[in-house]
Amino acid sequence: MRVLIIALSGIGDALLFTPAAELIKKNVPDVRLDALVMFKGAAEIYDRTGLFDEIIHHDFLSAPKLKSLSVVMKLRGKYDVSINVYPSNRFEYNLIQFLAGAPKRGAIQYLRRDFRELGFLNNIRIQENDSVHNVRENISIAKRTLGFETQEEPDLVFPISQEDERFADRYLASCGFAGGDMLIGFHAGSAILKNQAKRRWEPEKFAELGRRLIDSKKARILIFGGPDENDLKARIMAMIDSDRATIPSTSGLAQTAALIRRTSLLVTNDSGMMHVASAMKRKIVAVVGPTNTDYIHPWHTEHEIASLHLECSPCFIYSPKPLKCFRDDVKFKCIKELTVDMVYAKVASLLGHQG
Repeated sequence: MRVLIIALSGIGDALLFTPAAELIKKNVPDVRLDALVMFKGAAEIYDRTGLFDEIIHHDFLSAPKLKSLSVVMKLRGKYDVSINVYPSNRFEYNLIQFLAGAPKRGAIQYLRRDFRELGFLNNIRIQENDSVHNVRENISIAKRTLGFETQEEPDLVFPISQEDERFADRYLASCGFAGGDMLIGFHAGSAILKNQAKRRWEPEKFAELGRRLIDSKKARILIFGGPDENDLKARIMAMIDSDRATIPSTSGLAQTAALIRRTSLLVTNDSGMMHVASAMKRKIVAVVGPTNTDYIHPWHTEHEIASLHLECSPCFIYSPKPLKCFRDDVKFKCIKELTVDMVYAKVASLLGHQG
């Protein structure tokens, strides 16, 4: 059986499908499992899992439309089954799956804007459940589409090589970090499409938290983020203004993951980096404003959620509509009024005896 996993929506979403991919390989005899991805980081993760026979990487956002159509049409007739990872509630993703032409097309039936986004083009679906984590939704659609049963819920899969581990050791040694140092990671970025930058905790608050951790815990701070977040990282670094904070220079997501694996804890917005830290089994303080924490909380690792839990939250749902705040008082109050004291308390709680 030839199965195509369509994971176009982001690095974090691709990573959250890896437990389902592991179950497919384990429970479907003689399966050939391929993946279609749009982001380089997603391709890197999938390549390292060893779960996929072929990974097709194509940037649908920047490539000419005719080129993208050609890539999709070359998939026709090659697969018995395809699955759109959860979440993929956009008409483009549903149309790509339909044009790829697998007889069985698995996906979630979304509670909002499903018909408008052409969800009906998928012929094997389960209803979205707002109280269920993304990993469980992915496992459910894999089981329904491919007809197997299991109660297993595996960890996220992102293997780190020995060379990645050696890089982390060399890098930390070059920065003068001693073995007994408490390393705290920060990720202040997030996706920016659909106005998602509004989900970010302010960089000034990350900087204040960093200064407090350096003063009270003698911590060293590693400021993580992608190349598109260089200005944001530099801004936080300048505001912390300490030689105990640094911005790691890495050649890819795996080296970043190896460094995250060395930290005692990661403080992060709701982002793909949060899920990378989950795969590394790190303690995590997730700073969450408008997102449904039932969907995205760190999977199978010790964590705390820093959130105001406002009556209007969550308001960011899986549809193509941009994030928008409808409050009359403070716009994006859920993130703007989340204080450093609140997040620091979550960090101190998770550090426990290390504090």
